[in-house]
Amino acid sequence: MSVRSGRVTAEGRTYAGQVLPDNSLAANQQPPRIDTSVSHSARIWNYWLGGKDHYEVDRRVGDQLRAINPDIVLTARADRAFLGRAVRHLAGERGIRQFLDIGTGLPTAGNTHEIAQQVAPESRIVYVDNDPVVLAHAKALLVGTPQGATRYIDADLHDPETILREAAGTLDFTQPVAIMLLGIMHFIADDDEAHAILKHLMSAVPAGSHLAIVHVTAVITPEAKYEEVRHWNEYGKPKLTIRTPEQIERFFDGLELLEPGVVSTTRWRPEPSPFGVTAEIDGFCGVGRKP
Repeated sequence: MSVRSGRVTAEGRTYAGQVLPDNSLAANQQPPRIDTSVSHSARIWNYWLGGKDHYEVDRRVGDQLRAINPDIVLTARADRAFLGRAVRHLAGERGIRQFLDIGTGLPTAGNTHEIAQQVAPESRIVYVDNDPVVLAHAKALLVGTPQGATRYIDADLHDPETILREAAGTLDFTQPVAIMLLGIMHFIADDDEAHAILKHLMSAVPAGSHLAIVHVTAVITPEAKYEEVRHWNEYGKPKLTIRTPEQIERFFDGLELLEPGVVSTTRWRPEPSPFGVTAEIDGFCGVGRKP
């Protein structure tokens, strides 16, 4: 289950869609109160990745999910590894210098801006999320290179127009942009809405832009995955929707799908490892180019 992002809701709680300056929260904006009695996807994901930003309730639910599907931690780590490979490929081989990372989640090692700016220090990255946990840690996300730019927008995927309008303060939409939607589209339950959001985002960027998606599936271990998602939807936030690889591939309609297509995250341009090939998992991914 790729739950990299924080909460995605239709509430549209955006703090006026403010773009936060480097290394600071917006003026007079205070981090919102965090409810530590309810488990949350961003903190559970952080727990699985070995981070420190989680509470007892998150660890309890995280352990319950791991008991149902022991591969869930592998899935979390594979999702993070895919992020690194995809960003390095886009920045290093495709020449992308702008990234719009929607569904940022809590900062851990190897964030989008760190990877992109290692390849090209002038890279510009805009992070988007609307979760109070992520907002409270936004400052940690905003440390980039002097040559580039890193911003955080408190906005909602259900409102792509606000995302694009606010991101335009940092990104040049006349130049290619990589839109990163890793572990967030499965929070959009309605297929028509999901396709409409993608169409809105991709219509705003020029030819040469790219779209990267990671989405939960139930192909490799269907029984365990369906039970895991059922448990998640009962006790966790937000609710998840499983889609097939074929449904995920349709998200790339109109784009040139890069090889090897829509595959398990462990199979997307894997890097050499002394431990051999990692097993497939139920997080499928793909990267497409706008012609």
